[in-house]
Amino acid sequence: MSRNAESTAFRSALEVIRAVEPRVADAIGAELTDQRESLKLIASENYASPATLLAMGNWFSDKYAEGTVGRRFYAGCQNVDTVEALAAEHARELFGAAHAYVQPHSGIDANLVAFWAVLADRVESPALKKAQVRQVNDLTEADWFALRRELGNQRMLGMSLDAGGHLTHGFRPNISGKMFDQRSYGTDPATGLIDYDRVAEVAREFKPLILVGGYSAYPRKVNFRILREIADSVGATFMVDMAHFAGLVAGKVFTGDFDPVPHAHIVTTTTHKSLRGPRGGMVLCQPELADQVDRGCPMVLGGPLPHVMAAKAVALAEARRPDFADYAQRIVDNAQALAEGLLRRGAKLVTGGTDNHLVLIDVSGYGLTGRQAEQALLDSGIVTNRNSVPQDPNGAWYTSGIRIGTPALTTRGLGTAEMDQTAELIHTVLTQTTAGVNADGTPSKAKYTLDAGLADKVARQATDLLATHPLYPSVDLG
Repeated sequence: MSRNAESTAFRSALEVIRAVEPRVADAIGAELTDQRESLKLIASENYASPATLLAMGNWFSDKYAEGTVGRRFYAGCQNVDTVEALAAEHARELFGAAHAYVQPHSGIDANLVAFWAVLADRVESPALKKAQVRQVNDLTEADWFALRRELGNQRMLGMSLDAGGHLTHGFRPNISGKMFDQRSYGTDPATGLIDYDRVAEVAREFKPLILVGGYSAYPRKVNFRILREIADSVGATFMVDMAHFAGLVAGKVFTGDFDPVPHAHIVTTTTHKSLRGPRGGMVLCQPELADQVDRGCPMVLGGPLPHVMAAKAVALAEARRPDFADYAQRIVDNAQALAEGLLRRGAKLVTGGTDNHLVLIDVSGYGLTGRQAEQALLDSGIVTNRNSVPQDPNGAWYTSGIRIGTPALTTRGLGTAEMDQTAELIHTVLTQTTAGVNADGTPSKAKYTLDAGLADKVARQATDLLATHPLYPSVDLG
């Protein structure tokens, strides 16, 4: 699509929206302005292409399509079948997967599909076979009661939240923690790295049904071959949540032992983040789990979102192009340059650097909590998010860390030189921010002081840094 055509498409869409609710149109335009002017370093965010964005705004939004391709509970789904089949085909080819399921609405939905597919395969199916029935509706009340108890009495082992794991990997505030008896593996206190021997030891003691690999704030590669060996040794199903680093797998930056797809029984991911697609989820699996995964709707999902599946197909097609591999490598190059720039300036980084797309700064070295640092950076035009560090004394709300990532800025075309400048801006803000005190004189975990003039200066410098790398240059809203 030409630049003029893209501008026309988005301007026309806003005009249609404005005629009904102008405040929504204004908010959409303001969001584009904010994203263009902010130094976006949130590791889980990116910028989808205009083609991907436009693929979400269409008549597919009006269609119900429970079921799977060729097996729908609603009539008239032939066009939905086309886009879902295309998205699944691109996913299989991109990741070398045996089976792909592209219906999940989000990462948590993808994980729920995976969890229940494993439970259905490992717990429900044997129970049905033992009772000599085909489906759960055929069970006696006594057998159904026993099966329900057994489904709710299974164990999961995953990375601890403060070591970089994710809330959906069995933690109590999330539904996964209410479904499973969960235990965590952490990282070596001295290095911050996964101790695989310790993981094996915990697995032998706990004997989980599911061993989960993957992370949301761990700045190093993970050896999935070793984790699969540990899972096999205790009879666990090995699941990997690669939501954060799927783009690095798709771009062949992570290969061999560091590519989860050949090693895991089942892999989940979001389709945004480093994969640069629409907000949504996806499940890849080995053939023996395919039938159970395809029952995601109505097992845990509501009706599929065909318009988002269309956008997934577009984004996955983009990721199969040769230039995506170059993009994925530049994400890592930029993250490492950003980490090196911070280290040279005296910042303390969890694990001392990065192998992937993210960097985790321990801001206690600046005398700040994560919440104070996050807000001070936001005042200065730098968008990040606070995050726990291993053995975090401030807990998951205030935290002691700031997580930053490079997928979005890499999409805009920034390179390693700009990453060093970005490190300087971050360091400047953090060194000039002072923790505040509460009314009773005790140290505050939220209040802080930052000179407004300095914040404005850094914000202008951030804007100048971005000026030569415009966001969506083909889109002019007039």
